[in-house]
Order: sequence, then structure tokens, then C-alpha cells
Amino acid sequence: MKIIIFDLDGTLAESKSRITAGMSDALRRLLVSYDVADISGGAWPQFESQLVNQLGLTPDLSQRLHLFPTSGTSFYNNPDGKKWNQVYCEDLTDVEVKKIMSAFKQVLADPGVSMPKRFWGDQIENRGPQITFSAMGQLAPVAEKKKWDPTFSKRLILIEKLLQLIPEFDIRAGGSTSIDVTRKGIDKAYGISQIEKHLGFTKDEMLFVGDALFPGGNDYAVKNTGVHCVETSGPDHTSQIIEKLL
Repeated sequence: MKIIIFDLDGTLAESKSRITAGMSDALRRLLVSYDVADISGGAWPQFESQLVNQLGLTPDLSQRLHLFPTSGTSFYNNPDGKKWNQVYCEDLTDVEVKKIMSAFKQVLADPGVSMPKRFWGDQIENRGPQITFSAMGQLAPVAEKKKWDPTFSKRLILIEKLLQLIPEFDIRAGGSTSIDVTRKGIDKAYGISQIEKHLGFTKDEMLFVGDALFPGGNDYAVKNTGVHCVETSGPDHTSQIIEKLL
């Protein structure tokens, strides 16, 4: 393997949380031996606060870290070790955003599952290339999030309802309470293809680590690419996987 690819929430960090000091240390050591990429549903500001700002990378290690926010619909790199640059970004159009928002409104009027009674922040966020629904709100505490849908079963029901209304989009479950919507064919498999295109690695040189590799999960698309995948149960398990690689 030459490049190790991670999901973010539920893999390197708890949902919407910063990586721990221990994870920072593990990733710095991993970057000495491998290139590292992250493909996640979060937007760039989430990557900065949860991951980049916690790593304290030297310029040479920064050059080996490659970040693909919003399920691979954008790409940031740091080729000179001094500044993070946006290589591409594929935002949804206003018409697409309006259609997705309308579908969520219809489904949430009759969700067919028990929904949270309390919310922290907005439930639906336009991340540019991706619309993300967070059942308890974007700012919900991790402990509360983990209680609502630990088996993803509620979100899979919501996804089926959404697909009846907007089948032309890709819709996946991710994080602890999230549903991500992107254009068709724009998913983490697309992120893998961009790693091949922009970084020159082949699929047999990649290893992907994620917590949602089941059908309907936002990591599942990577399985179908032929990249070797390892499922993690959370950041502590991911730390163990990194130690084995080292």
C-alpha cells in the first residue's frame, strides 16, 4: 500500500468533533511512511477544525495529506507545505438545491420513523456540492447523536422515501445522524477516481478505512471500486488499525 484513505466522522473522530491528540500523533507517524487522504461528507471548514488544525504538520508531511470534503466533490492539497489550495469544487445548482430541499420537506412531514424531540442548530445544510441532513441538528452533542440511530435503520427508511422523490441524486447515510445528497455518481467512489487522476495512485496501492461500508452507508461506494477496505467501529479501533500499518 502507498496511500491510506480515511473517512472522518466515526472513523478518525467522533461526529463533528476534533481528532484527539493520540490520533494526531498516529496520523503524523503514518504520514512519514504513507500518503494519507480523507474523503468525508463534511465541508472544508469541518476538515479544517476537526483535522487540519489539530495535526500541526511540518511542510513535508503537509504535502503528503490530501483532503476530499463533501464526499469527494471537492479536493484540497498543500503542494508547497505552506497553504491549502482548492483544486476543484462541483457545487449543486440553485435548481438542484431547491429540488432536494423540497424532497426533505415532504419526507420530514411524514417520516415513518420516530424523530428527535430536540434539535441543536439547523437540520439541513447546503455544503455547496452536497446537501446534508442532520436529524438532531448540526450542533448536537455526540452523546445525544449516538442514541438516535446507532444501527442506521431509521436513516435507511428516510433514504428510501427520498429516493422515490429525487431518484436522480445519490443519497447515503453517514456520520451519526446524517444523510448526504449529491449528484448521481458523485460519491466516495468518485473521490477514489480523483485520487487516481490527481495523485497517480492505482487502486491496488490504496487502503480505505471507514465506519459505513454497509449498503446505504456513505463509505459503501468505495467497496465497489475494488479498493481494499477495512471497516472500523470508531476512532479507537482506527488507532489500532494505524498501529498495525506502522
